Amino acid sequence: MEITQKFGLEVKLFLFQIVNFLVIAFILKKFLYVPLKKILDERKSKIEKSLLESDSAKIILENAKKEKEKLLFEAKNNAATLIETARVSIVEAKKRAIAEAARNSERILDDAKQRAAEEFEIMNNQVEKMSIDVSKKIILRILSDLFSNDEKQKLISRALKKIDEKIKN
Repeated sequence: MEITQKFGLEVKLFLFQIVNFLVIAFILKKFLYVPLKKILDERKSKIEKSLLESDSAKIILENAKKEKEKLLFEAKNNAATLIETARVSIVEAKKRAIAEAARNSERILDDAKQRAAEEFEIMNNQVEKMSIDVSKKIILRILSDLFSNDEKQKLISRALKKIDEKIKN
């Protein structure tokens, strides 16, 4: 007890302080520490969940970037294919247009040749008629002095028949 007296320690008071400390520690633990620990644990789990969601969002974002690049690559390939298809179509359309123009020009030339042949035939007939008329007039002038009218008519008839026969052959 000497020590207790030297330091001024009273055992009753010391025991009372220990009991007070234990009561306050129990009350603090029961009403402050446990709810506070529960709140901190909940917050910790929310933070961990948010971090996991953040990692998941990063992965989703990376996948979206990869998908975007893949879609852009496919779109470029599709565009190149469409452009090449269009080029081929244009070349084919050009060939068809040239072939159609050639057919049209052939048809126009054939029509022109046919018209020229028809016009040639018409002109030929006109020339024949004119030559017959001219021949008739020449014969009439020449023969008018040499023969009588009856003889002239017979000669003219015979000459015209021969000319007609030669024209028909």
